[in-house]
Amino acid sequence: MTDFDFQPTLTGALIEMRPYSDDDFEALYAVASDPLIWEVHPVPERAERQIFKANTDDALSDKGGLVAIERATGAIVGFSRYSQVYVGEAEMEIGWTFLSRHLWGGQHNRDMKRIMLTHALASFPRVIFRVGEDNVRSRRAMEKIGGMLISWDETITAFGRDMRFIAYEITHEAFVGRF
Repeated sequence: MTDFDFQPTLTGALIEMRPYSDDDFEALYAVASDPLIWEVHPVPERAERQIFKANTDDALSDKGGLVAIERATGAIVGFSRYSQVYVGEAEMEIGWTFLSRHLWGGQHNRDMKRIMLTHALASFPRVIFRVGEDNVRSRRAMEKIGGMLISWDETITAFGRDMRFIAYEITHEAFVGRF
């Protein structure tokens, strides 16, 4: 879908999402440099500056990304993005998401996903979330917001190791009934 806005400004109750720019790198890296965020991620090296920089550069080359801002403080607290690189043209992926650890376990992730899903599902019938198979933290978060595990077989080799991904979906119908 050519008219989809990959970098909207979205406002939720707790989180605001706005387009990421290189000017945001230092504030975002201050959050991302916490190695515990990446502890069960397929790429735990993402806490390293050069690897994290390559990740944000990748987002910019793929229609951009969004920084998450905690509305109560105005601070950058995370990141996510829309992409169609790994999905069909009739669906959207939300991924590459992380939040500062002080927001884990509350409603911030749910709020972020709700506003991102609202935007994506206005244009697509389903949204895909690819997750590292062993990333139990992200898998639980997906199940908590109503993601349904779907058949997905993807293995990527990086950093000298194979990384297997699984996927969850949230359809327009499931979203309307859940959020």
